[in-house]
Amino acid sequence: MHLLITGGCGFIGSHLVRHYLENSPDTTVTNLDSLTYAAHPDTVQLLQSLAPKRYRFIHKDVTAPDLVSWISKERFRAVINVAAETHVDRSILDPMSFVRSNVEGVQNLLLAAREAGNIPFIQVSTDEVYGSLSPTDPAVIEGAALSPNSPYAASKAAADLMIQSSYRTYRQDVAITRCTNNFGPFQYPEKLIPLLIANAIEDKPIPVYGDGQQIRDWIYVEDHCRGIDAVLKGGRYGEIYHISANQQWKNIDLIRLVLKKLKKSESLLTYVGDRPAHDRRYALNADKIRMELDWRPQVSFEEGVSKTVEWYLANESWWKKVRDKDYFQYYQQNYASKFEATT
Repeated sequence: MHLLITGGCGFIGSHLVRHYLENSPDTTVTNLDSLTYAAHPDTVQLLQSLAPKRYRFIHKDVTAPDLVSWISKERFRAVINVAAETHVDRSILDPMSFVRSNVEGVQNLLLAAREAGNIPFIQVSTDEVYGSLSPTDPAVIEGAALSPNSPYAASKAAADLMIQSSYRTYRQDVAITRCTNNFGPFQYPEKLIPLLIANAIEDKPIPVYGDGQQIRDWIYVEDHCRGIDAVLKGGRYGEIYHISANQQWKNIDLIRLVLKKLKKSESLLTYVGDRPAHDRRYALNADKIRMELDWRPQVSFEEGVSKTVEWYLANESWWKKVRDKDYFQYYQQNYASKFEATT
C-alpha cells in the first residue's frame, strides 16, 4: 500500500509515519509537510533513516495550488491528513493561519483525493470541536453537536463539516477520527507536558492557567496512531470515530505528577491569568471504535508519563534546539496584561 500522510514531520504525524514504517513492511509512505516551526530538523532526519526504500519526503504545503494535479499523478491508496496548526494560544493571536491550514488545506486535499479516483481520506480531528463539558457531563458520543470555543477548535470543526459534506454530496470515501490530548516523545515544547518537563528540568517557572482545575482526557501518542490505523483498515466511510483512553486528569494534578517524577518542588508552580474562553473539561466516549474495530489503548497514563519524562531527560539537545526559552514571558505579554492573574 502506498500511503500519503500529510503533516508527517509534526508530533502526531511523525509517530504515524514511524508506526507504518516499523509495523507494516508492505506499506510505502510519502510524507508531505511544509516544515513549519513545529517540525523539528532532527525528526525529519530520523524519519528519512528508518526505511529509505519505503519512505519519501515531499516539501509542500496542503494549500499549494498544484496539490490536486500532483496527487492525481501519484498512485496513493489512501490519504491520512494530520497537517494542522494546533496550538490554541497561537490561534488566539493569529487565527487566519489556522483557517488557511486547517480549513483551506483540508478542502484542497479533499478535492485532490476525489480527482485522484476517490481514494480513501482519513481526517485526524480533535475533541476540542465539542467545546467544554461540566464536571458531571457524560463523555461525548460521536453524534454530539459541535460547539468550538477557540479559533483552533473552530477551524477543526469547519474542516470536519467539509469532510462530512463531501461524503453526502459526492459520496466521497472519507472518515473522521477525533482524539483526546496526545502526549509522548518528540512533542514540540509549547504543549503542556513537554513545556512543564522542560521548565522543571531547568528550574524555571511553570505557568498554571487560571485555577488549574481544567480536566483533559489524555492518550499516549502511539495508542492514537494504532487507532487511526484501525479506522483506515476497517472503519466505515462517512463515519466519525472517537479515540480515547478514558484517562481524565486535572491540569494541576498532572503537573504535580510530573514534578514528583522529576523530584522537583511545587514552588515552581506560577498561577497566571486564564486563557480566553478556556474549555473546562474534555471527555470522549470511545465505545464505537472499541466495539467495531476492536481497538484498545495499550499504554496507561502513568506509564506513558514515565516514558515521556525519561525521553525528555535523555534528549535535552532535541528540545533545547527549538524551545522558545521566553515562552512564559510570551504568555504574560500576550495575556497577563489583559486578564487578571489568579492567586
